[in-house]
Amino acid sequence: MRSDTIKQGIERTPHRALIKGTGVPQSEMAKPFIGVATSFTDLIPGHVGMRDLERFIEKGIHSGGGYAFFFGIPGVCDGIAMGHKGMHYSLPTRELIADMVESVAEAHRLDGLVLLTNCDKITPGMLMAAARLDIPAIVVTAGPMMAGRGVEGRRFSFVTDTFEAMARYKAGVIDAKELQVCEDNACPGMGSCQGLFTANTMAILTETLGMSLPRCGTALAVSALKRRIAFASGEKIVDLVRNGVTPRQILTRAAFENAIRVDLALGGSSNTVLHLLAIAREAGVDLPLETFDILSKETPQIASMNPAGEYFMEDLDAAGGVVGVLKQLGDAIKDSPTVLGLTTRELASTVESVDERVIRPVADPVKKEGGIAVLFGNLAPKGAVVKQSGVSAPMMQFEGVARCFDSEELAMAALMGGKITSGDVVVIRYEGPKGGPGMREMLAPTATLMGLGLGDSVALITDGRFSGGTRGPCIGHISPEAAEGGPIALVEEGDRIRLDIPNRKLELLVDESTLAERHSRWIAPEPKIKTGWLARYAKVVTSAYTGAVTTAE
Repeated sequence: MRSDTIKQGIERTPHRALIKGTGVPQSEMAKPFIGVATSFTDLIPGHVGMRDLERFIEKGIHSGGGYAFFFGIPGVCDGIAMGHKGMHYSLPTRELIADMVESVAEAHRLDGLVLLTNCDKITPGMLMAAARLDIPAIVVTAGPMMAGRGVEGRRFSFVTDTFEAMARYKAGVIDAKELQVCEDNACPGMGSCQGLFTANTMAILTETLGMSLPRCGTALAVSALKRRIAFASGEKIVDLVRNGVTPRQILTRAAFENAIRVDLALGGSSNTVLHLLAIAREAGVDLPLETFDILSKETPQIASMNPAGEYFMEDLDAAGGVVGVLKQLGDAIKDSPTVLGLTTRELASTVESVDERVIRPVADPVKKEGGIAVLFGNLAPKGAVVKQSGVSAPMMQFEGVARCFDSEELAMAALMGGKITSGDVVVIRYEGPKGGPGMREMLAPTATLMGLGLGDSVALITDGRFSGGTRGPCIGHISPEAAEGGPIALVEEGDRIRLDIPNRKLELLVDESTLAERHSRWIAPEPKIKTGWLARYAKVVTSAYTGAVTTAE
């Protein structure tokens, strides 16, 4: 065992003394040492229930014949960090989380890992570490939140009943009393936000990749099932250690293609593009950005999930969960191993029935193409990403007038001030990985567009990114970003921009000679943040089309 490095031999007497100083009995020294990386915090609804799950994971580890050691991992709630300086830190924490898990596991020579996680950047950070370390690991996602409940069967969700409700109130559509009802009911308790936002999409994709047990991606945070999954995961990690099953045996090219297909079939978050690219890089799997678009054209969307659709995570779980989606996708799913021991196709064959109102057959899809499209053009030579599952039919092709803003705050002021009108294309730039820094999510402006009733007449493009709760004609991840002198930096007020999602085009309707002249005049702006962790991050982070990962250079 790896842990023998700190347990075996006369020269390790000091090490054993320190381990015994934590309370470990001599009788337990021969067992596998299992680290439990937990992102418990009182700050995030998706994580407040983890103390309970920690107990069940620990019970499972001990029942399986291992010894558990807990260590903490930080978490940032994107919803709370949204719309202010805090959002600069969200995506960069993914890199910190991966580094912290690596550091603790390597320094203490842990034999295996249980990764207890839930929200947006925490789950991918944990998976990046698992792939990088390539020691036995299993992921436990803490589960989605229940939908809020109101009178006459109304169900509330976080994004539509807070961010969008705020804009509806500003527009006079609802009054202060109704806004308060939304605030009080949108988040009824523990769990990750109820729709197919980034946290829940990543939980589903973790299960699809084979890195968590069946139903883990959809079982509600408040359920006894989630406790049982936590216990079973604790038992399973000891089995994985004994059998030498490591993440890179599971995180194959086939596994990533399966994850992308499930994401596309459900209409999940566009942030998964960044995260799957980053995880694949750690796993040594070549996964170009174009893969998402290639698979999107041949994978129908078979579920209508909140925020752009009808159903909540609790509905998806009851309808068959991830395994139900695998069954419906049939031969499109490649056979790949999972931590359970069964392959993806073997898991799909265990499903007797699927609620086809929620998870529709491929012959009767919600939409003919998958939920994500990758666009190219002179405005995005290296690509841009749109969650086309959330775009209405009239906006799939659109031409409008550029309204340019060099920060999210300036764009929000224009939106809330009534300065954006039908036919505009809102351009928010210098918000990419380097320029942000940190590639902030743009949920506030996108939700405001929808709340103001502009979702069918105004488009938004940015070198930043969007919340998984975003819907509407919003194009992000534009590469190269403005801070690198990408074409988005050269757009001027009044230019015309053409969006053509069916043909995968994003074009600035300005001739090349004019753009070349503008580029010759362009001067890179001063960094927005010059001290601390974010200043270091901005120097080493790569472009969005490569996953916005940090490099050693």
